[in-house]
Amino acid sequence: MKKLYIVATTVLLLFSIMGCSNFLELPNDRVFTDEAMFGDEVIVKAVLVDLYSTVFLEGQRVGDHDQYMYLDEAGLSSGAPQTGQPFNDDRWRANASNAYTYIRRMNQFIQSVRTAESITETDRLNMEGEVRFLRAYLYFQMARGLGGMPIIGDEVFEYSTGIDITQYQFPRSTEAEIYDYVISECKAVYEIISDATNVNNARANKWVAKMLEARAAIHAASIANYNNKMPVPITTEGGEVGIPASRAQGYYETALAAAEIVINNSPYRLQSVTGDRTHYNLARNFYEATTVKDGNTEVIWARDYIYPGSSHQYTTNNAPRSHAEDIDAFRLGILLNVVEEFELLDTPNPGTRSKIRTIDESGEYIFYNNSREPFEARDPRLRGTVIYPGNVYKGREVVYQAGQINKNSAGSWVRNINIGNGVDTYDDNGILITSQNGPVVTNEIFMNKFGLTPLKFLDETSQSGTRGRGSEMWEVRFRMAEAYLIAAEAAMELNNNAKAAEYLNVVRYRAGVQPIEVVTLDHIIHERRVEFVFENHRYWDMKRWRLAHQVWNGQMASDDARHRRLFPYLVVAPGDPNHMKWVFEEDYSHMLTVALNFQLRHYYYVINQSWIDNNPKLIKNPFH
Repeated sequence: MKKLYIVATTVLLLFSIMGCSNFLELPNDRVFTDEAMFGDEVIVKAVLVDLYSTVFLEGQRVGDHDQYMYLDEAGLSSGAPQTGQPFNDDRWRANASNAYTYIRRMNQFIQSVRTAESITETDRLNMEGEVRFLRAYLYFQMARGLGGMPIIGDEVFEYSTGIDITQYQFPRSTEAEIYDYVISECKAVYEIISDATNVNNARANKWVAKMLEARAAIHAASIANYNNKMPVPITTEGGEVGIPASRAQGYYETALAAAEIVINNSPYRLQSVTGDRTHYNLARNFYEATTVKDGNTEVIWARDYIYPGSSHQYTTNNAPRSHAEDIDAFRLGILLNVVEEFELLDTPNPGTRSKIRTIDESGEYIFYNNSREPFEARDPRLRGTVIYPGNVYKGREVVYQAGQINKNSAGSWVRNINIGNGVDTYDDNGILITSQNGPVVTNEIFMNKFGLTPLKFLDETSQSGTRGRGSEMWEVRFRMAEAYLIAAEAAMELNNNAKAAEYLNVVRYRAGVQPIEVVTLDHIIHERRVEFVFENHRYWDMKRWRLAHQVWNGQMASDDARHRRLFPYLVVAPGDPNHMKWVFEEDYSHMLTVALNFQLRHYYYVINQSWIDNNPKLIKNPFH
């Protein structure tokens, strides 16, 4: 039978797990046979591009940046407060219907490319490797949210009227089996796919496959380890959820070995400072390692954007008002929660967070010489990640000032925010009261309500902040820092502290912070949090370590579960020794009215009843 390929189309449903007898109704723009498709390089590339564009099904994305506001890194800063609970039964769930649709299309491609006579053996193996990697990536996304799911392998199911559809109803795999499948596919892909780099690292190669192997293995190891340390492990009788503790060591060994291959053999490297290791240069280097495509040595795989035809509004929506190129600004604010994770440079406890001190033991303000001082004594990655008061974007300082602190006739400090007159206001002596950038407490749109805003992934390219053009900023999926931190974590769990410290401290040295001698899980948690802000790691890390329900505990008095802000004020008190210094006030943000409340049911997403109706071999996840 000749296979038919649909280019630029929407394919509905794959098999009876997700649909009924009409699941192969395929609306299309243009249909090609095997011979037509594999005889035309342009068509083959169009199919590959389409498969790449649909592979990312869950999590936080630069191209859909509102997804950043639901954790403890960022919050909504524009418009009215959020009132609903960010966590639910399907937040960032990989849509299994879409996933199996794409898997069927990938299987069609793989089967045909293996027998295509019009392409060379090298190209055939490389294309097969790319698509098998994308398929493994889809299974991985399902695994870390849903647990074990049906594994179809290379089969392509054909439907005709009256056929017995029960033959297409597959049971769920165990959670271990789906991770084992992803890992085995990555190993196989590594052997056949190209090792060449490509433009902006948008296509998979053997190093991308090895990174997915390492990431899948560290996830599986964490579940085998930490799920079984819970008072009551989250499991199902058939193993669809939960991995035996005895598997942890093997998965850690796999993760370490895969990460070390990338570290030692790949053409990628941590992007390091050239020139003096000043605070600014270290910060700028980190910004460029994550955010600047040209000359980048760090990023291994990314979802790329190229204008015209593909761009997004992250920069348009999140640039400071003073630097905006359109009417938009301040869609997101950065939380004080994550800013305080960036450690003090002189801390006696490297690898631990430190609060920004706003008041002393007696409850009096702590005065700073300038608005940058509380931040520039910290890990330089903060400066490369967050626009804090006085930081620089596009070569110009960003002024954040919520108001003034004055002294009244009784000698007490009072706040002056010039209520009613908005932002960009001045006193009678021409001294700024509230910056055009705020921050302010309001429900208006395009306003800074956190005092801290994103810098990471803000595009410096001219016109990238306009609605008409948008930004070409990539979505980073794998980079070298992750290889080092996976290796460090796996080595730590395997009780090889020397190797754990070696790999962890490579990343910390690049950042400009003190080395750590004895590595613990807390150090790994800390390092991953500050290194990977906005890179879609935090949520999945907290789930695999089984810490999400402890940190995001729903308590309104919790500094971890609540969104917190930090407002800067200029001291204007002529004659006082603190005149023209700065103070800061922290508070819970009014922009999220509830505490983050991650419950045990959220470790695994809901298996919809409609899925079970279509495939009775499926079972529900715990707590649903």
